[in-house]
Amino acid sequence: MVLFLVIFFWTPPHYWPLSMKVKDDYANAGVPMLPVIATNEAVAKQIVAYSWVMVAVSLALWPLGHTSWLYPVTAVALGALWLKEAHGLLARARAGVVGAKLKEMRLFHWSITYLTLLFVEIAIDPFLK
Repeated sequence: MVLFLVIFFWTPPHYWPLSMKVKDDYANAGVPMLPVIATNEAVAKQIVAYSWVMVAVSLALWPLGHTSWLYPVTAVALGALWLKEAHGLLARARAGVVGAKLKEMRLFHWSITYLTLLFVEIAIDPFLK
């Protein structure tokens, strides 16, 4: 259930930066994605909110007793990097940065790395107990 929730809360902050990048394409196609109908700042606020929940949910595996000492270290480190990127995107959006300088794709690319590394750690963790 925890892994499902990680993916559930990971999906919006993973996908919204990409949709921020191509929001004109969505608008031209008439698809009302969040970046089409809201400001970059509003989207970035949603990304930050979902990111905090996702990181908190990822830490829920630890107290359940199913992980070694390495899991919380990895989850906290990866989550901290994620939150740094999410808050950086929000700061740039609040400053009115647009175009390539918004760097929304940094968070998109990091999101793939985050999930990969978190799940690799989960896969090897039983061997560390």
